[in-house]
Amino acid sequence: MSGQKKKIKIISPSGVIDPAYIDGAVRVFNEWGIDAVVGDFAREVYGRFAGSEAQRIHDLQDAIDDESLDAILCSRGGYGLAQIIDKIDFSGLIKHPKWLIGFSDVTVIHNVLSNRNIPSIHGVMAKHLTELEDDSISVANLRKILFGEMPVYELASHMESRKGYATGKLIGGNLSVFMGLRGSPFDLNYKDAILFVEDIGERPYQIDRMLQNLRLGGVFSQLSGMIVGHFTDCEEDLSMKKTINQIVLDAVEGYDFPVCLGFPSGHEDTNYPLILGREIKMTVTDVKTIVDFS
Repeated sequence: MSGQKKKIKIISPSGVIDPAYIDGAVRVFNEWGIDAVVGDFAREVYGRFAGSEAQRIHDLQDAIDDESLDAILCSRGGYGLAQIIDKIDFSGLIKHPKWLIGFSDVTVIHNVLSNRNIPSIHGVMAKHLTELEDDSISVANLRKILFGEMPVYELASHMESRKGYATGKLIGGNLSVFMGLRGSPFDLNYKDAILFVEDIGERPYQIDRMLQNLRLGGVFSQLSGMIVGHFTDCEEDLSMKKTINQIVLDAVEGYDFPVCLGFPSGHEDTNYPLILGREIKMTVTDVKTIVDFS
């Protein structure tokens, strides 16, 4: 849409959200020169959900089918997309590609899009757009992506990261959410991929259980690399006899792909936007880690 003002729609396909955050996101996008509109039911309250299933389906489908949009922002995560994902027709995104932005429960949609080779943005949603400064790395890089600038992240390597070089399609997101889709038609295609994982509020043994499922299911034998983001509010458990980082490294022991630990993405203010469903390059050395989306 060169020469035309970009347009984004804000929808709430998962948990109920404070309407002030939707208003804040609209203000931010308008300040960026992006025309922001809001889904019919984005501000609905239906228990813990932002509307009934029918209302959430309506807004998500309407946004997917809207040829005038350049992007869709999911206002927040929470829970709800697993209830409706099989009722959505994604062909509109194939005919008229647009960015879909969000994280946490939005991992459900990222799974679907990754499997269709449609890139999507694992990045900040309405609350952080409202509360963070425009020049914060989380917000500034989202803006750059929306205006066509693909990021190259260079950061100091975590001392326990596993060195190496990898190329592959970046997939994943919230570990608990995509594990909830294992064995379903919406499970990921892990072959030759770089898997990103993050989570919030899970106990270390629960994280280990999920990683062991991936190991036992043959997932790690297919990967070309792994990026480990924030494990927020996941208190270390001394009785596990290992840290969460060691739990990850032990689960992938015997596989030779590089592992980037401590990547600043997930349920925290510092949430580097990642482009899932896109071929990337990853280099991990003793000194620095480069994740290249260019």
